[in-house]
Amino acid sequence: MNKGYIISLEGGEGAGKTTVVEAICKWMTEDSISYLVTREPGGVQISEKIRNIILDKDHGVMDARTEALLFAAARRQHLVEKVRPALDQGKVVVFDRYVDSSLVYQGYVRGMGIEEVFDLNRFAIEGLLPDLTLYFDLSPQVGLARIQASGSREVNRLDLENLDFHERVREGYLKISQDNPRFVVVNAEQDIEGVLRDVKAILVDKGILSHG
Repeated sequence: MNKGYIISLEGGEGAGKTTVVEAICKWMTEDSISYLVTREPGGVQISEKIRNIILDKDHGVMDARTEALLFAAARRQHLVEKVRPALDQGKVVVFDRYVDSSLVYQGYVRGMGIEEVFDLNRFAIEGLLPDLTLYFDLSPQVGLARIQASGSREVNRLDLENLDFHERVREGYLKISQDNPRFVVVNAEQDIEGVLRDVKAILVDKGILSHG
C-alpha cells in the first residue's frame, strides 16, 4: 500500500482485540508492510497519563462529560504526536480502540448523545476517521467471563460497571455499525482460530494483505 491507512479495532470488554492485534502485526511483517500499532486512550506519554486518570478505579465519581473531554484530549495529543507522522510516512496505523469507543461509551451508554460526542471529537481529530473498523461482537456475559477466567489483565474502572452497562455497550456498537460502510462485524464468540481466519480474510479482501 502506498498511502497511510487506518484500521481500528472495536468491541466490548473481553472481545479479544489484543490477540487479533498481535496477529495483524505478524501478517503485516510477513507482507513487508510498514505499520504502527497503538491504543486509545494512550499511545504517547501525555495520553497515557490521561488514560491512568480515566481508568483509575478510585475515580468512580467522574462526570460523563469530564470523561468524554479527557478521552478527546488524549486522542488529540496522540494523533498530533504519533499517528499523523506515521500516516505521512505511508504506514498502516492499527488502533486498539479509536473514536467510535467514545461514541459508544460516552455518547450512547452514558447518554450524552452520539452526535454530541462526535461533534466534540471532530474538534480533536479534524476529520481523521478510520478507513476500516473491525467490530468484534460478543455477548457481555462471554466477554466478562473471559476476563475473569484469564486473570492476566488488570481490572479497570469500566470492568467494574454492571452487566446492563456492558449490554448497552454492545447495543451502541451495533447501532453505529449499522449501514456504516467502514465497519465490518466479526463474530467474536467463536474460537480464536475462527476469529483470526475471518479477520485475515477481511484484510485480504480489502487489499491490505496480499494473500490469505
